Amino acid sequence: MQYNTIHVEASRSYDILIGRGILAGLGGFIRPLLGNCRLAVLTDSNVDALYGNAIMEHLSAAGYNACKYVIPAGEASKCADNLLAFLNFMAGAQLTRSDAVIAFGGGVVGDLGGLSASLYLRGVKYIQVPTTLLAAVDSSVGGKTAIDIPAGKNLVGSFYQPSLVCCDTALMDTLQKDIYRDGCAEVIKYGMILDAELYKTLHTLPFDREAVVARCVEIKRDVVQQDEFDNGIRGLLNFGHTFGHAIEKLSNFGVSHGEAVAKGMVIAARIAPLCGLCDVADELSALLVEYGFDIACPYSAKEVYDALLSDKKRRGGKISVVLPRSVGDCTLVDMPVEELKDLLQKVI
Repeated sequence: MQYNTIHVEASRSYDILIGRGILAGLGGFIRPLLGNCRLAVLTDSNVDALYGNAIMEHLSAAGYNACKYVIPAGEASKCADNLLAFLNFMAGAQLTRSDAVIAFGGGVVGDLGGLSASLYLRGVKYIQVPTTLLAAVDSSVGGKTAIDIPAGKNLVGSFYQPSLVCCDTALMDTLQKDIYRDGCAEVIKYGMILDAELYKTLHTLPFDREAVVARCVEIKRDVVQQDEFDNGIRGLLNFGHTFGHAIEKLSNFGVSHGEAVAKGMVIAARIAPLCGLCDVADELSALLVEYGFDIACPYSAKEVYDALLSDKKRRGGKISVVLPRSVGDCTLVDMPVEELKDLLQKVI
């Protein structure tokens, strides 16, 4: 079994394992970290239908007593009701502080599983097993956990690092095309913010999945190690997300995360030259269209502005926006919200 290992130094240090077919070895990877504990597997209905039996069989074969909780697939499941339901499930199963959670799914499952682990008994360990490209390169790494509330996306959460991330890239073979494309938006983001060479390779389709996932994880690892709690450089990872989250909220999450981030990156790229920075909007737009994204914003400037006022990156009368200086180089700009309102009217 071949896989890459990327180590993260953080408040809880851990390894990220990346390779094809490594789900079968999950129990063996866990045992040195957790010993003979009980495991609560959180997954969604789509993943459960494809791989639910497999993960339970692998854990059982490794000698683990595991129970499983399944939530409906989709962003709507990242909510307080499911958080409480899973916490009650773990309590009903009498899990203790020496036991652990496995978040087996995409970003919704990873965020919900991580937040649940941080809260249950004031904190139990958890393992991220991402099944989507988006989760593999982004949400499973770095320890951000959250749920959505009616006021906005990811407004209730915690910083809570996993004990292990096990990324079996073979699980992505069964992803629907649009779900896989969502992850490509995050991959393009990494190239735009910090790696021009990665960005160049993305013009050749299909890209080398294992190599690209590993490179994106390395980039995020390096950022997280410098700024685990999102007080500085980690903000670069939000390129496209300020506007993207507003679009998701306006659509009641009918626009997927990747599609929204793609639209958000284009908005940010169009704003950049109005702030005296480089104009890469056409270049970025062309690449996103090549990947099949609809980059048009379906909402007015006023609607987007009103929605982003609840963004967690807002500090008083300013909001942090990531703008490109060139391909592979972005900067954080603390922008007065009224100035941003005027800029949005010019680019949407």
